[in-house]
Amino acid sequence: MQREIQELVIKDTTANPAPLGLMGFGMTTVLLNLHNAGFFALGTMILAVGIFYGGLAQIIAGIMEWKKKNTFGTTAFTSYGLFWLTLVGLIVMPNLGLGSAPESSAMVAYLLMWGLFTAVMFLGTLKLNKALQFVFATLTILFFLLAIADATGNIIIKQIAGYEGVICGFSAIYTALAQVLNDVYGRTVAPL
Repeated sequence: MQREIQELVIKDTTANPAPLGLMGFGMTTVLLNLHNAGFFALGTMILAVGIFYGGLAQIIAGIMEWKKKNTFGTTAFTSYGLFWLTLVGLIVMPNLGLGSAPESSAMVAYLLMWGLFTAVMFLGTLKLNKALQFVFATLTILFFLLAIADATGNIIIKQIAGYEGVICGFSAIYTALAQVLNDVYGRTVAPL
């Protein structure tokens, strides 16, 4: 008698973590860039959202994407979650006596590195949907605009970056909510 070996296939029934990560990114990006556009001062509201929703929620989403074997999602959400935590650290740590505030040139380097990373991630979206392409394209532009604003000290460029960042953030919110609604209704309610 020949013994057949059956391969055990485990079906992934876990939820899509991308909407959580996109909402954490999108809402935090909108709020920070409303500040950059000049609507209100940088305060604890932005810092708290940066730590908990932009930071921790995206890291959680990134870990969940890892479980789903999604390298792009893992890299994007975990990296941008850590971006928010480092940004808050750059703002808060000097106030706690933990180092000095970064020089303008250091912030330019920081923003340029994130812009380069985002530009490469944008290339990955070319195999994904148009909504994600828009999010990553506008985020790439945002990082470079912010770097230029810090390099030149030009307030107008910072405000333009703020408005562009609000567009970027709302595009991420749209992408997140489209995924949620499409999943709930089992059909395309909001195109991606």
